[in-house]
Amino acid sequence: MHEAGIGRYYEDFAVGDVFRHPFGRTISEADNTWFTLLTLNTNQNHFNADFAARAPYGKVIVNSGLTVALVLGLSVIDISQTALLNLGWTDIRLTHPVFVGDTVYAESLVTEARESGSRPYAGIVTCRTRGLNQDGDEIISWIRTVMVYKRDAPHDKGYFPEARTGPMRLPEGTA
Repeated sequence: MHEAGIGRYYEDFAVGDVFRHPFGRTISEADNTWFTLLTLNTNQNHFNADFAARAPYGKVIVNSGLTVALVLGLSVIDISQTALLNLGWTDIRLTHPVFVGDTVYAESLVTEARESGSRPYAGIVTCRTRGLNQDGDEIISWIRTVMVYKRDAPHDKGYFPEARTGPMRLPEGTA
């Protein structure tokens, strides 16, 4: 039986590694409208097409908070799936507008990796992450520091429940 889990541990990071995160995500009008209204952002450029048509870009622009959240989410599988703490973000730059219908991708460069001084079961990893649209335009970037578990840390192991009916087995007569 294999332990449930995905992601990288501290030992899997080296300065200079570049991770092209595996998923892209196309932003829909519903994504942008719901995120904008959920976060109580009242700037009409994010949800009022008539109003936005008069602005410099001439159409609704995606809420930058959604762009941050989406690029962050795209990076989790490689950078912070095994994190116990986000330690901070710096230098967030919004470098190109994002519109409904754009597909967002993300990649991260490891710029620093060191063992934690206070938690022997963890390390601290710093990355520069950037989001790209379908045309390769850099739409956003930041520096992010996370504390991730080491491979032998017990904290993220053994969480999958045991089935009350017992372990899965092949039917009798199956090779």
